[in-house]
Amino acid sequence: MALQDLTPQLRTRLSRMERAVGWFVALAMGLLAFGFVYYVYHTAQNKGWFLTKAPYYTYSDRATGLKVGDPVVILPYLECGKCIACRQGKPNCCMSLKVYGVHLDGGMAEYLSVPTDHLIKAEKLSFDEMAMVECLSIGAHAVFRAQIQPGTTAMVIGAGPIGLGAMQFAKAAGAKVIAADTVPERLQFCRDHIHVDHAIQVKGDWAKEVEAVTNKEYPLAVLDATGNLQSMNCAFNLVAHGGTLVFVGLVKENISFSDPDFHRHELTVMSSRNATRRDLEHVIESIRNGKASGKILITHRAKMDEVIARFESWLQPETGVVKAIIEM
Repeated sequence: MALQDLTPQLRTRLSRMERAVGWFVALAMGLLAFGFVYYVYHTAQNKGWFLTKAPYYTYSDRATGLKVGDPVVILPYLECGKCIACRQGKPNCCMSLKVYGVHLDGGMAEYLSVPTDHLIKAEKLSFDEMAMVECLSIGAHAVFRAQIQPGTTAMVIGAGPIGLGAMQFAKAAGAKVIAADTVPERLQFCRDHIHVDHAIQVKGDWAKEVEAVTNKEYPLAVLDATGNLQSMNCAFNLVAHGGTLVFVGLVKENISFSDPDFHRHELTVMSSRNATRRDLEHVIESIRNGKASGKILITHRAKMDEVIARFESWLQPETGVVKAIIEM
């Protein structure tokens, strides 16, 4: 039967049905196309089909003094450049500081965008040495804060990676260095690799041993790199009259001390946070001229596909890990 043979009412209904079916087919095709595109996009994202494999270099013309292929160390502390700390030349304690690996994605990210003024050329350093620069710079900054002078005695409490860096730069500053730690193996590491002047185990009344090796004067500078409340409270009693106490480690509790003793010694007490560009450049130059070593901190290695199996063991003290390198 031809459409013109139908009644006007029936023709109107059929036309409406045809339009509805047409819209339904169009919608179904659109949803099908969207689903296909969504699938292809997310599959491509997961498998990296369309990613350009760019090298890990900067291409910015503003990278003054840098060219493609230069080995660089990242200054991982992003400051605002405007707050009172930044205006005083202390960007390491910027009021809105952002740190790669803490507040921002860090070394586990496949790609990392870094301001060119936070890249420091590290020629003549191996990749292993470059990986240790930032760690060493924290200890170097603490030594800079303490203003350690040649011929004085400095004690570093805590022989972890940060403390070991502080010991190296205290020695480079010309100080006699005392290492203090609870773990005998760590103290032996200090003797063998840092060549400290004295290594004292923290147990019992160990302050008497500190007193003995300093002719009852105590160290003029004490750097506590433990992040341990008991150690940090005790450190006030281990500094010479007129000396300086630097807290490198952080503890989320209140530190307490005897005010009469504090005043009698006229102590200078300060914190040390992160590091500055000057510190990283100092570390790089010290490694180049043999006054510091990053390689001695590297005690363990693993390929990327081995990390999951090995990671738990690295957290155990008996493993003896100082720093572990993941090889790509």
